[in-house]
Amino acid sequence: MNSSINESDKRRWLKTAAGYAAGLLFGLGLAVSGMTDPARVVGFLDVAGAWDPTLMFVLGGAVITTFIGYRLVFKCPAPLLGGVFQLPTKRELDAKLLGGAALFGIGWGLSGYCPGPAIASIGGLSLPLLAMLTTMVLGWFAAKRISAS
Repeated sequence: MNSSINESDKRRWLKTAAGYAAGLLFGLGLAVSGMTDPARVVGFLDVAGAWDPTLMFVLGGAVITTFIGYRLVFKCPAPLLGGVFQLPTKRELDAKLLGGAALFGIGWGLSGYCPGPAIASIGGLSLPLLAMLTTMVLGWFAAKRISAS
């Protein structure tokens, strides 16, 4: 009995440590690539002005890395720290998905932050970043309330 509890605690600790390691890698990647700077995002979205393509290279590098990593991971029968792979099953594009994507894009374009870089930038918190994070949380609560009704 004790060994199964210890094994469960060990697995929980490893999952938590893996979450921290993944977050650290993600934050480092965003900061090193300069993607925590909202001016980079705004520059990328300004295709008719002073266009900055660096975001495209960061996204492309992330997609290529993830594509290769997923090909390797899916050769395993199960995740190292979980029972089964949890993959999305929904494939259709519906109004909820398209509307949410449009709202996300508007928020991203207005603030220059998407959620990951915004959270990774908390170390250099500014008033505009605080406003964006606060209203992002409010938007999340509003969406949950709308979905529940």
